[in-house]
Amino acid sequence: MMSHPVGYAGACIFGYLLGSIPFGLVLTRLAGTQDLRTIGSGNIGATNVWRTGRKGLAVATAVLDALKGTVAVLIVAHVGGRDLALPAALGAFLGHLFPVWLEFHGGKAVATFIGLLLAFVCQAALVFCLVWLTVALLTRYSSLAGLVASLVTTAFLWFGKYLPEAELFTLLTVLMWAKHHANIKRLITGTESKIGF
Repeated sequence: MMSHPVGYAGACIFGYLLGSIPFGLVLTRLAGTQDLRTIGSGNIGATNVWRTGRKGLAVATAVLDALKGTVAVLIVAHVGGRDLALPAALGAFLGHLFPVWLEFHGGKAVATFIGLLLAFVCQAALVFCLVWLTVALLTRYSSLAGLVASLVTTAFLWFGKYLPEAELFTLLTVLMWAKHHANIKRLITGTESKIGF
């Protein structure tokens, strides 16, 4: 794969196709639960799978949603170099947010965000997970934990001089916050659902 517009487009499309696999929906259907989109928030991500009571499926969803981002980046980086890994990452993130298979109604991409961090800067992925866990334990708001962790991690990348990655994750953070607009409104009004541990 070459570093020209066709190569960048190909990397983005490849990432998008991997990122658009709705693992939460696939796993819950295979397990025989009702349509995940009719439960809780209607989201296809791990937090909503957790609300079905199938905690093992929720963990599996989080892992697979993360790994699809990691795999997309690593494959493209191996074939076409690190420059093409950036559009592949963007494509994977957009694929999870707006999967073509589900009429572009996807998840919030928190797990995919972590998987992409893991592919680029492992330390940043660890920072994200630590911040997420701390905020989630203190507040029991999964959405708030993801939002705060995305900001802290992006700041970590900027201060760590990971400039291309910092630029990418700044964009991804903006997209994540935009996708969480309803959660943010509920957090402000105190009506956001909490998670149980």
